[in-house]
Amino acid sequence: MSAALTVVGLGSGDADQLTVGIIKKMKHAATLYVRTLDHPVLNDLKQEGLEMTSFDAIYEAKDSFPEVYDEIADRLIEAARKGEPGTEIVYAVPGHPMVAEASVRLLKERCPQMGISLRVMGGESFLDEAFIRLGFDPIEGFQLLDASSLNTELVQPQLHTLIGQVYDVFTASDVKLCLMDVYPDDYPVFVGHALGVQGQEIIHKVPLHDLDRIEGYGNLSLIYVPKNTDDALRRRSFARLHEIVNILRSPGGCPWDQEQTHQSIRKNLIEETYEVIETIDEDDPDHMKEELGDLLLQILLHAQMEEEVGTFNVYDVIEGLNDKLIFRHPHVFGEQQAENANEALQNWEQMKAEEKKRKGQDLQQTSVLDGIPRDLPALMKGYKLQKKAAKVGFDWDDVEGVFAKIEEELAELKEAVQHNQSAEERKLELGDLLFAAANVARFIDTDPEEALAATNRKFIQRFQYIEERLREQGRTPSDSNVDEMEQYWQAAKKVGL
Repeated sequence: MSAALTVVGLGSGDADQLTVGIIKKMKHAATLYVRTLDHPVLNDLKQEGLEMTSFDAIYEAKDSFPEVYDEIADRLIEAARKGEPGTEIVYAVPGHPMVAEASVRLLKERCPQMGISLRVMGGESFLDEAFIRLGFDPIEGFQLLDASSLNTELVQPQLHTLIGQVYDVFTASDVKLCLMDVYPDDYPVFVGHALGVQGQEIIHKVPLHDLDRIEGYGNLSLIYVPKNTDDALRRRSFARLHEIVNILRSPGGCPWDQEQTHQSIRKNLIEETYEVIETIDEDDPDHMKEELGDLLLQILLHAQMEEEVGTFNVYDVIEGLNDKLIFRHPHVFGEQQAENANEALQNWEQMKAEEKKRKGQDLQQTSVLDGIPRDLPALMKGYKLQKKAAKVGFDWDDVEGVFAKIEEELAELKEAVQHNQSAEERKLELGDLLFAAANVARFIDTDPEEALAATNRKFIQRFQYIEERLREQGRTPSDSNVDEMEQYWQAAKKVGL
């Protein structure tokens, strides 16, 4: 047997908000504990002779709030276990016990396991005063967020938003930076201190960028962001993008978008991918941002087409990707370890094999070369084929063997050309030479597609230099000859092109 444990709420700060029942509970408690003495009501209760024990010292002793709440819950449970049967221990918390009270949540989880009777009695929370003092109706749409765990994904501009646990100006600064990713810098917000507490209540209306310039943040502070249904505030959300693509494809939307199929826009996906790659090669962040958006649109369109027939939607795509990333990174989300990139890659491949096994795929019946896209560019595909074969030992001992193979394939190509073999035979011999050249890339740790792309860019720059020099003379390459162009080519090299 043990003492019973009752949790009561002290309200948002004014003694008049306390119910008669809660006052009686505190007065007749065998022991009265309070989470913190930093609450206006407690001064009035002390004047009436109530004795209480606070947990303020734990805040100083622990490094984080979760540790504080864990310690408080443990101490209360231990006190109840040691208490006399038939007596009652009371734990008083600011506001309402079920609003932003982590220690109470822990008690609700642990007390049943320990055989301790737990009762929770309400109290007016800071929400009640916020609705009154800030003048909004929560039925219009409302969310309560914790400043300590705030992120942009949680913020919904179309809802009234209250942010609690704003204990100091540093927390307010973090809140400001998060909100500025969603709202304009000058968006009007409200800071409330001690709402409903006579003589202490202060409400500031400030532009968002001044949020951390307000003084007086503490246990009784909150931030209020009024709702706004302006479409401009939703343009940064993925949900709005999904909605727009749905509108484009729906009756009354865009006739062109409505007519498209997977096959009709297949080439668009390929083109947009290469345009993104071009911005990467050019190191052009602004252009990259635009092209990544165009590529994302293609993904949304393909997903929307499947959503229309009921197979899956884009959120299923995201869920599948999230599951895959977590599953294939056991060294991040699980118990395995990876000390470097190679070990991480090994984990990835191991989990890929495990995925296939779980899907019922017979690994004995699959090819080592499976998993390479059919339509991958040929040079890149040749590189990947050789990498997969090398993993099972089908490889040269060193790069010298590859060089010898290149010389062999070059000789065969020369012979095919010199002996005027068929076009098909010459094509195959050229393919063998390119395939062997791509193999060198593995030994020198270079992607052949990137290497050839760099050479292509270099060729373009140097040839355009030739064109520019001839254009200065009122001429074109057609008016020149190979010797003159070679001179300009060497000049281009000297200027760093």
